[in-house]
Amino acid sequence: MLTLIGLAIIITIVTLLLFEKVIPVIALSAIPFVGALLAGFGIGEISEFFQQGVNKVASVAFMFMFAILFFSVMKERGLFDPLITGMVKLTRGNVIAVAVMTALVAACVQLDGAGAATFLIVLPALIPLYRRLGMSPYLMLTLMATSMGIMNMVPWGGPIGRAAAVTDISPDALWHGLIPVQLIGVVMAVIGAALLGLREKRRIEAAGGTEGAVALNYPPGSNADRASSGVVVTDDAPGEGGEEAATPREGMPRFYWINAALTLVTVVSLAMGLMAPAYIFMLSLSVALLLNYPDLSQQSHIISRYAPQAFSMGAIIAAAGAFLGILNGTGMLESIALDVTHVLPGQAVGMLHIIVGAIGVPLELLTSTDAYYFALLPVIQQITASAGVDPISVAHAMSIGSIVGTFISPFSPALWLALGLAGLEIGRYIRYAFLYLWGFSLIMMVVGYLFGLY
Repeated sequence: MLTLIGLAIIITIVTLLLFEKVIPVIALSAIPFVGALLAGFGIGEISEFFQQGVNKVASVAFMFMFAILFFSVMKERGLFDPLITGMVKLTRGNVIAVAVMTALVAACVQLDGAGAATFLIVLPALIPLYRRLGMSPYLMLTLMATSMGIMNMVPWGGPIGRAAAVTDISPDALWHGLIPVQLIGVVMAVIGAALLGLREKRRIEAAGGTEGAVALNYPPGSNADRASSGVVVTDDAPGEGGEEAATPREGMPRFYWINAALTLVTVVSLAMGLMAPAYIFMLSLSVALLLNYPDLSQQSHIISRYAPQAFSMGAIIAAAGAFLGILNGTGMLESIALDVTHVLPGQAVGMLHIIVGAIGVPLELLTSTDAYYFALLPVIQQITASAGVDPISVAHAMSIGSIVGTFISPFSPALWLALGLAGLEIGRYIRYAFLYLWGFSLIMMVVGYLFGLY
C-alpha cells in the first residue's frame, strides 16, 4: 500500500510539473499531505514528518535565498560583463565553442563535489552569454548537468560517499575503478556538447538568426528573460517613485575589482567551509550593499527588486523538504525502492545491478538520491550476493547508471537553485534533457562494462 500511494504521489507531482499545471510549491506541499492521509497517518504524525523534512533543508533554503540576492547584486553591478566579453572573444561568438566551454567549465568547478556551489559560480556568468548568442538556457543546464554528474564520481562527491557508506567499501577504492570511466566521461561530455552545440547553431539559423532565437528562447517578460537581462543600475540615486535609472554599463564598472575580490573571498570561504554557507552569503551581501549602495533607499530598492526571486526559491526548497520529509517519514520511499526490485524477473539476479543501473536515470525521477543509495543499493547488493556478485561491482554499476541523473531529479535541491537562477521551468527542462542524459548514462554503462567493472 505504501508503495502504491508513494508512486501515486510521485507520478502525480512529476506529471503536474512536467506539463506545468501548477507551481512547484503547490505540488510538493499539498499532494504528499493528501497521500499521507490516505495511507492512514494522522495530522500529528504528518506534521512531525513535515517538521523533520523542513529542518533538513532549512539551512539550504536560507543559503539559496541570500546567495541569489548576493549574486543578483554582483550581476547588477556588472561584475560578469568583462568575463562575458572575454568569453565571447575567446569563443568568437561560436555557438559550438560556447557549448564545449560550458561542459569543461562545469566539470572543472564541480571538482569540489558541491553541485549548488557550481551552479552559483557558473550560471551567473553563462546566462548573459547564452542570451547574447540566442542559445537555449535549457541547453546550458543540460550540458552542466552532464559534466557535473561525471565529476561527482570523485570520492568526496555525494553519490560515491553514499555508496561507500552502504557497501562498507572505502570511497577511494570505489573511485579507483571509476577513474577511467570518469576520464572517458569527460571526453564524451565534450563530444556531446559539440554535437548539441551544432544542433543549437542550426536551430538559431532556422529561427532567423540571433534576434529570432533570443525572442524564442527568452520571451519578453518571462522568467528566463528577467534572469538573463543585461540591465544594470547606474550609480545615481533612485528617481521619483523609487525607480532607478537603468542603462547598459560602459567601460569598467565602479568598484569592479573590489566586488570581484569580495566574490572570490565568498567562493573560497564556501569551498573551505569556514562558516555556515548561509551566514557567509549574509555577510557578503551586507558588504556588497554597503559598498555599492551606501544610501538606505538604494539598499531597500535593490532588495525589493530581487526579493521575489529569492523568496520563491526559498519557498520551493521548503516545500521540497516537506515532500521528502513526508515520503521518508511514512516509509514510502524505502517501500518503493524495495518493491522495484521485486517486479524484475528472477533469472536476472546475477545481472540485477546492471539492470537497475541501466534505469538509474529514470529512477532518479522516482526516488531521491538518498533512497536510491540507502534503500535500493543494499537490497540489490544482498540479492546479487546469492549469485556471487562482488559488492564493489554492484556499487559501480548503480553509481555509473544514475550519477548523471542527479541534476535532472526534482528531488535535487541544487537543481531547484539552478532553475531559479536561470528562470527556467522544471517540466520543460526534464523534457529537454531526459533522453540525452539517459542515453549518456547508458553509454557510460557500456564503458564501465568494457573496463570490467561489473
